[in-house]
Amino acid sequence: MVSEGKVIVTVAPTGGMASKAQNPNLPTQPEEIAESVHKSWKEGAAIAALHARRPDDEATCNADIYRDINARIRERCDIIINNSTGGGSSGDMLVPRPDGLFESSFEERLKGCEAGAEMATFDGMTFADVHGGREIVVITTPSRCEALAKRMQERGIKPEWEVFGPQHILQDVTRLIQKGYDKPPYYINMVLGADRGFQGAMPYSHDILAAMIRLLPPQSIFCVSAIGPAQLPATTQAILLGGHVRVGLEDNNYYSRGTLATNEQLVARTVRIIKELDREVASSAEAREILGLPTVPRA
Repeated sequence: MVSEGKVIVTVAPTGGMASKAQNPNLPTQPEEIAESVHKSWKEGAAIAALHARRPDDEATCNADIYRDINARIRERCDIIINNSTGGGSSGDMLVPRPDGLFESSFEERLKGCEAGAEMATFDGMTFADVHGGREIVVITTPSRCEALAKRMQERGIKPEWEVFGPQHILQDVTRLIQKGYDKPPYYINMVLGADRGFQGAMPYSHDILAAMIRLLPPQSIFCVSAIGPAQLPATTQAILLGGHVRVGLEDNNYYSRGTLATNEQLVARTVRIIKELDREVASSAEAREILGLPTVPRA
Protein backbone atom coordinates (compact mmCIF):
# COMPACT_ATOMS: atom_id res chain seq x y z
CA MET A 1 0.00 0.00 0.00
CA VAL A 2 1.40 3.39 -0.96
CA SER A 3 0.89 6.13 1.61
CA GLU A 4 -0.71 9.18 0.01
CA GLY A 5 -0.65 11.21 3.23
CA LYS A 6 2.15 12.72 5.21
CA VAL A 7 5.72 11.49 5.12
CA ILE A 8 7.26 9.97 8.26
CA VAL A 9 10.92 10.89 8.72
CA THR A 10 13.00 8.55 10.85
CA VAL A 11 16.39 9.55 12.24
CA ALA A 12 18.92 6.76 12.87
CA PRO A 13 21.49 8.66 14.92
CA THR A 14 24.08 6.07 15.91
CA GLY A 15 23.99 2.54 14.50
CA GLY A 16 26.03 -0.38 15.70
CA MET A 17 29.14 0.00 13.56
CA ALA A 18 30.14 3.62 12.87
CA SER A 19 32.68 5.30 15.15
CA LYS A 20 33.62 8.77 16.30
CA ALA A 21 36.92 8.27 14.48
CA GLN A 22 34.90 8.27 11.26
CA ASN A 23 32.70 11.19 12.28
CA PRO A 24 33.18 13.13 15.55
CA ASN A 25 29.51 14.19 15.32
CA LEU A 26 28.35 10.61 15.93
CA PRO A 27 26.45 10.40 19.24
CA THR A 28 27.23 7.22 21.16
CA GLN A 29 26.40 7.85 24.82
CA PRO A 30 22.87 8.31 26.24
CA GLU A 31 23.05 12.08 26.74
CA GLU A 32 24.63 12.63 23.31
CA ILE A 33 22.04 10.41 21.62
CA ALA A 34 19.13 12.08 23.41
CA GLU A 35 20.34 15.56 22.50
CA SER A 36 20.91 14.61 18.86
CA VAL A 37 17.47 13.00 18.67
CA HIS A 38 15.88 16.09 20.21
CA LYS A 39 17.56 18.36 17.65
CA SER A 40 16.42 16.02 14.86
CA TRP A 41 12.86 16.01 16.24
CA LYS A 42 12.85 19.81 16.14
CA GLU A 43 13.85 19.57 12.46
CA GLY A 44 10.98 17.20 11.70
CA ALA A 45 11.92 13.63 12.61
CA ALA A 46 8.98 11.59 13.97
CA ILE A 47 10.77 8.30 14.78
CA ALA A 48 14.16 7.66 16.38
CA ALA A 49 15.72 4.32 15.35
CA LEU A 50 18.12 3.76 18.22
CA HIS A 51 21.20 1.65 18.80
CA ALA A 52 22.83 1.54 22.22
CA ARG A 53 26.53 1.72 23.06
CA ARG A 54 28.47 0.82 26.17
CA PRO A 55 30.54 3.51 27.93
CA ASP A 56 33.49 2.41 25.75
CA ASP A 57 31.36 3.07 22.61
CA GLU A 58 31.11 -0.65 21.80
CA ALA A 59 27.74 -1.97 20.59
CA THR A 60 25.20 -3.42 23.01
CA CYS A 61 21.50 -4.21 23.38
CA ASN A 62 21.71 -3.84 27.16
CA ALA A 63 18.18 -2.98 28.29
CA ASP A 64 19.40 -0.69 31.08
CA ILE A 65 21.33 1.44 28.61
CA TYR A 66 18.34 1.53 26.28
CA ARG A 67 16.11 2.59 29.19
CA ASP A 68 18.50 5.41 29.99
CA ILE A 69 18.51 6.62 26.39
CA ASN A 70 14.73 6.26 26.07
CA ALA A 71 14.06 8.17 29.31
CA ARG A 72 16.35 11.04 28.34
CA ILE A 73 14.63 11.32 24.97
CA ARG A 74 11.15 11.16 26.47
CA GLU A 75 12.02 14.00 28.85
CA ARG A 76 12.72 16.16 25.80
CA CYS A 77 10.08 15.27 23.21
CA ASP A 78 7.35 12.89 22.03
CA ILE A 79 9.30 11.29 19.18
CA ILE A 80 8.46 7.59 18.58
CA ILE A 81 11.15 5.43 20.17
CA ASN A 82 12.31 2.46 18.12
CA ASN A 83 15.00 0.26 19.74
CA SER A 84 17.18 -2.01 17.62
CA THR A 85 17.32 -5.78 17.95
CA GLY A 86 20.15 -5.90 15.44
CA GLY A 87 22.83 -4.76 17.87
CA GLY A 88 26.11 -4.29 16.09
CA SER A 89 29.46 -5.78 15.20
CA SER A 90 31.33 -5.27 18.46
CA GLY A 91 30.98 -5.31 22.24
CA ASP A 92 28.36 -7.46 23.94
CA MET A 93 26.95 -8.56 20.62
CA LEU A 94 29.76 -10.88 19.55
CA VAL A 95 30.49 -14.38 20.86
CA PRO A 96 33.70 -16.14 19.73
CA ARG A 97 33.18 -19.58 18.19
CA PRO A 98 35.53 -22.60 18.22
CA ASP A 99 35.99 -22.27 14.45
CA GLY A 100 37.52 -18.80 14.82
CA LEU A 101 34.43 -16.92 13.68
CA PHE A 102 32.42 -14.51 15.81
CA GLU A 103 28.67 -14.90 16.06
CA SER A 104 26.17 -12.17 16.85
CA SER A 105 24.42 -13.21 20.07
CA PHE A 106 20.72 -13.76 19.51
CA GLU A 107 20.11 -13.69 23.26
CA GLU A 108 21.66 -10.22 23.48
CA ARG A 109 19.62 -9.01 20.51
CA LEU A 110 16.38 -9.97 22.27
CA LYS A 111 17.22 -7.49 25.04
CA GLY A 112 16.34 -4.68 22.62
CA CYS A 113 12.70 -5.54 23.33
CA GLU A 114 13.00 -5.03 27.09
CA ALA A 115 13.27 -1.24 27.49
CA GLY A 116 9.69 -0.08 26.90
CA ALA A 117 10.06 1.13 23.31
CA GLU A 118 6.98 1.65 21.16
CA MET A 119 8.67 0.00 18.17
CA ALA A 120 11.67 -2.22 17.58
CA THR A 121 13.53 -3.21 14.46
CA PHE A 122 12.86 -6.78 13.38
CA ASP A 123 16.19 -7.90 11.93
CA GLY A 124 15.57 -11.33 10.50
CA MET A 125 18.70 -11.58 8.41
CA THR A 126 21.29 -14.34 8.21
CA PHE A 127 24.63 -13.32 6.73
CA ALA A 128 28.40 -13.38 7.13
CA ASP A 129 30.80 -10.48 6.77
CA VAL A 130 34.17 -9.13 7.88
CA HIS A 131 34.30 -6.16 10.25
CA GLY A 132 37.27 -4.91 12.23
CA GLY A 133 39.35 -7.82 10.98
CA ARG A 134 36.91 -10.40 12.35
CA GLU A 135 34.69 -12.75 10.38
CA ILE A 136 31.21 -12.33 11.81
CA VAL A 137 28.14 -14.47 11.26
CA VAL A 138 24.61 -13.39 12.08
CA ILE A 139 22.22 -16.33 12.20
CA THR A 140 18.48 -15.67 12.47
CA THR A 141 16.81 -18.99 11.69
CA PRO A 142 13.04 -19.27 11.12
CA SER A 143 12.56 -20.38 14.74
CA ARG A 144 14.61 -17.41 15.98
CA CYS A 145 12.55 -15.08 13.79
CA GLU A 146 9.41 -16.47 15.37
CA ALA A 147 10.86 -16.08 18.88
CA LEU A 148 11.73 -12.45 18.17
CA ALA A 149 8.30 -11.73 16.69
CA LYS A 150 6.61 -13.37 19.67
CA ARG A 151 8.71 -11.34 22.11
CA MET A 152 7.64 -8.11 20.40
CA GLN A 153 4.01 -9.15 20.41
CA GLU A 154 4.15 -10.02 24.12
CA ARG A 155 5.69 -6.63 24.93
CA GLY A 156 3.19 -4.67 22.84
CA ILE A 157 5.94 -3.53 20.45
CA LYS A 158 5.21 -2.81 16.81
CA PRO A 159 7.86 -4.30 14.52
CA GLU A 160 9.69 -2.23 11.98
CA TRP A 161 10.35 -5.05 9.54
CA GLU A 162 13.89 -4.65 8.17
CA VAL A 163 14.38 -6.04 4.67
CA PHE A 164 17.59 -5.98 2.68
CA GLY A 165 16.39 -7.70 -0.46
CA PRO A 166 13.39 -9.46 -2.02
CA GLN A 167 14.17 -12.70 -0.14
CA HIS A 168 13.53 -11.03 3.22
CA ILE A 169 10.11 -9.81 2.08
CA LEU A 170 9.08 -13.12 0.58
CA GLN A 171 10.33 -15.37 3.38
CA ASP A 172 10.13 -14.55 7.07
CA VAL A 173 8.38 -11.16 6.94
CA THR A 174 5.42 -12.37 4.92
CA ARG A 175 5.28 -15.66 6.84
CA LEU A 176 5.22 -13.95 10.24
CA ILE A 177 2.69 -11.36 9.17
CA GLN A 178 0.44 -14.14 7.90
CA LYS A 179 0.80 -15.89 11.29
CA GLY A 180 -0.57 -12.81 13.03
CA TYR A 181 2.55 -11.35 14.66
CA ASP A 182 1.69 -7.81 13.53
CA LYS A 183 -1.39 -5.75 12.79
CA PRO A 184 -1.79 -3.58 9.70
CA PRO A 185 -0.45 -1.31 8.55
CA TYR A 186 2.80 -3.27 8.36
CA TYR A 187 5.77 -0.90 8.47
CA ILE A 188 8.54 -2.27 6.28
CA ASN A 189 11.93 -0.56 6.05
CA MET A 190 13.93 -1.37 2.94
CA VAL A 191 17.70 -1.00 3.35
CA LEU A 192 19.62 -0.59 0.10
CA GLY A 193 23.03 0.40 -1.16
CA ALA A 194 25.36 -1.34 1.30
CA ASP A 195 28.88 -2.06 0.04
CA ARG A 196 29.59 -5.64 -1.00
CA GLY A 197 26.05 -6.72 -0.23
CA PHE A 198 26.53 -6.32 3.52
CA GLN A 199 23.67 -7.98 5.43
CA GLY A 200 22.44 -9.25 2.09
CA ALA A 201 21.45 -5.74 1.02
CA MET A 202 20.74 -5.06 -2.61
CA PRO A 203 22.43 -2.15 -4.34
CA TYR A 204 20.25 0.90 -4.81
CA SER A 205 18.63 1.55 -8.17
CA HIS A 206 15.23 2.85 -9.23
CA ASP A 207 14.31 -0.53 -10.66
CA ILE A 208 15.36 -2.52 -7.58
CA LEU A 209 13.42 -0.27 -5.21
CA ALA A 210 10.32 -0.31 -7.42
CA ALA A 211 10.48 -4.10 -7.70
CA MET A 212 10.75 -4.53 -3.91
CA ILE A 213 7.77 -2.24 -3.36
CA ARG A 214 5.69 -4.46 -5.65
CA LEU A 215 6.55 -7.49 -3.46
CA LEU A 216 5.27 -5.97 -0.21
CA PRO A 217 2.39 -7.75 1.54
CA PRO A 218 -1.05 -6.12 1.30
CA GLN A 219 -1.69 -3.33 3.83
CA SER A 220 2.01 -2.47 4.05
CA ILE A 221 3.54 0.96 4.11
CA PHE A 222 7.21 1.32 3.34
CA CYS A 223 10.21 3.28 4.46
CA VAL A 224 13.53 3.49 2.62
CA SER A 225 16.99 3.60 4.17
CA ALA A 226 20.12 3.67 2.05
CA ILE A 227 23.79 3.51 2.87
CA GLY A 228 26.35 6.21 2.14
CA PRO A 229 25.97 8.10 -1.14
CA ALA A 230 22.82 6.13 -1.98
CA GLN A 231 20.95 7.79 0.90
CA LEU A 232 19.97 10.99 -0.86
CA PRO A 233 18.73 9.57 -4.20
CA ALA A 234 17.03 6.56 -2.60
CA THR A 235 15.11 8.55 -0.01
CA THR A 236 14.11 11.12 -2.62
CA GLN A 237 12.74 8.36 -4.84
CA ALA A 238 10.90 6.90 -1.85
CA ILE A 239 9.13 10.23 -1.33
CA LEU A 240 8.17 10.37 -5.01
CA LEU A 241 6.78 6.82 -4.78
CA GLY A 242 4.64 7.68 -1.76
CA GLY A 243 6.79 6.17 0.96
CA HIS A 244 8.53 7.21 4.14
CA VAL A 245 12.24 7.77 4.75
CA ARG A 246 15.09 7.18 7.19
CA VAL A 247 18.25 9.27 7.37
CA GLY A 248 21.05 9.68 9.89
CA LEU A 249 24.64 8.88 10.74
CA GLU A 250 23.93 5.18 11.18
CA ASP A 251 23.64 4.99 7.41
CA ASN A 252 25.65 7.92 6.07
CA ASN A 253 28.44 10.02 7.57
CA TYR A 254 28.44 12.73 4.92
CA TYR A 255 26.25 15.67 4.01
CA SER A 256 28.05 16.05 0.69
CA ARG A 257 31.29 14.78 -0.78
CA GLY A 258 34.02 15.38 1.80
CA THR A 259 31.73 17.20 4.27
CA LEU A 260 30.81 15.34 7.45
CA ALA A 261 27.18 15.57 8.53
CA THR A 262 25.19 15.83 11.73
CA ASN A 263 21.92 13.97 12.21
CA GLU A 264 19.90 17.17 12.34
CA GLN A 265 21.42 18.40 9.06
CA LEU A 266 20.38 15.22 7.28
CA VAL A 267 16.86 15.46 8.72
CA ALA A 268 16.54 19.15 7.83
CA ARG A 269 17.55 18.51 4.21
CA THR A 270 15.08 15.64 3.93
CA VAL A 271 12.28 17.82 5.28
CA ARG A 272 13.11 20.52 2.73
CA ILE A 273 12.97 17.95 -0.09
CA ILE A 274 9.62 16.62 1.12
CA LYS A 275 8.16 20.12 1.10
CA GLU A 276 9.69 20.96 -2.30
CA LEU A 277 8.01 17.83 -3.68
CA ASP A 278 4.69 19.17 -2.38
CA ARG A 279 4.35 16.59 0.38
CA GLU A 280 3.85 17.21 4.08
CA VAL A 281 5.94 15.99 7.01
CA ALA A 282 4.23 13.91 9.70
CA SER A 283 4.59 14.98 13.31
CA SER A 284 5.22 12.31 15.92
CA ALA A 285 1.52 12.33 16.84
CA GLU A 286 0.53 11.98 13.19
CA ALA A 287 3.05 9.18 12.69
CA ARG A 288 1.51 7.31 15.64
CA GLU A 289 -1.89 7.62 13.97
CA ILE A 290 -0.52 6.39 10.64
CA LEU A 291 1.16 3.39 12.31
CA GLY A 292 -1.69 2.58 14.70
CA LEU A 293 0.38 3.20 17.82
CA PRO A 294 -1.06 4.39 21.14
CA THR A 295 -1.45 8.15 21.27
CA VAL A 296 0.23 8.49 24.67
CA PRO A 297 3.93 7.51 24.55
CA ARG A 298 5.22 5.20 27.25
CA ALA A 299 8.04 6.54 29.43
